[in-house]
Amino acid sequence: MEQTPTTPVDWGPGLHVTAGHGVNVAGYERYLGRWSRLFVPSLLAAADVAAGHRVLDVATGPGEAAGFALGQVGRSGLVVGADVAPSMLDVAVGRFAGQRFVPVATDGQALPFADEVFDSVICQLGLMFFPDPGRGLQEFRRVLRPGRRAAVCVISTARRAPQWGILAETLSQYLPDERDVLHLSFALANPTGLESLFASAGFREIRVHQETREARFDSFAEYWASFETATGSLPQAYRASWTSSPRRPGPGQDSTFRI
Repeated sequence: MEQTPTTPVDWGPGLHVTAGHGVNVAGYERYLGRWSRLFVPSLLAAADVAAGHRVLDVATGPGEAAGFALGQVGRSGLVVGADVAPSMLDVAVGRFAGQRFVPVATDGQALPFADEVFDSVICQLGLMFFPDPGRGLQEFRRVLRPGRRAAVCVISTARRAPQWGILAETLSQYLPDERDVLHLSFALANPTGLESLFASAGFREIRVHQETREARFDSFAEYWASFETATGSLPQAYRASWTSSPRRPGPGQDSTFRI
């Protein structure tokens, strides 16, 4: 990378979409969606999502988890997708036209719903970006019916997610004032800390476990192209502050990334 004069990063709502901009759907898919969906079935199983359920998907984004949930709740169920970024919801609405999906632009820490109205609450790769994750979990519990489940999926350590961790560390060297924001993806990687947040929010029978999935880029060029057009805090920081001359791996170098 070659440094250029930096401009302030306009993180936008949710830190993932610059205010006033739309979502590059293809870029999102290549950079994040292809990884996110690998963990969604486990998320829905943990939340015990079933036919007929009213499901709240917090930080729904373009609807990766919501799409799976719609397939499980069926025509008698309902999925409410909540997100602080309206441009994310615009994508989800386009995907689920004619299905039982209701978009709600709202802060996950102040949900505009009555108490005890949802059968399941899910949050896929979103909780770590909340200014106060504990407050968000309190809201999840408040809107959840007694005896029902909430489930979240968060990213592990930067080392275990190198496709994002290496970028966060590299960008932080040149944008030290933004280091905390650039490492938010890994803010809830500590299982004990995450369990404590759930307990403090009033949840019981808490289970935290680690899962690993693997996918592969065919080349560094493919990986880098996904990053340059993506939606997310790291791509936003890069586009606001850098021009790049990426070094591509030589012959025989492995391009496999694990999370």
